[in-house]
Amino acid sequence: MKTIYERIYEKLERLMGDLREIPEAKKSRVPGFMDLNLDRLSPNGSATVVALSHYYRHPSGDLIADPDMEVRVRPEERMAEALSYQDAYLYRVVYGENGQSVSAATRQELNEFLEQWLGNCLQQGHRLT
Repeated sequence: MKTIYERIYEKLERLMGDLREIPEAKKSRVPGFMDLNLDRLSPNGSATVVALSHYYRHPSGDLIADPDMEVRVRPEERMAEALSYQDAYLYRVVYGENGQSVSAATRQELNEFLEQWLGNCLQQGHRLT
């Protein structure tokens, strides 16, 4: 049975194509759904950190993240994991300043949300290739 990190990687691969060569930025537009945005934040040794986000326009005109997640992608291991989650009301991180996991529950919740969200994006027809 595959781990959640392997399943997330596979969904990202279906969404983005070859994860060894992630573009700096990309946008997927599907009529009737919020745009999906990709920004490569940093290569980090054998991993790359990306931000995936949906934004909606608030009546004030501001763009609000709903959600915006940072994800660490490890192509050699065929694994990916959530690092952070942000929306209009909440900001959560998996790892603290010292690199230690903040809590096992937070790590699990954010990765479960990421896996579900990626599945939803794929079902909506989003592709960042």
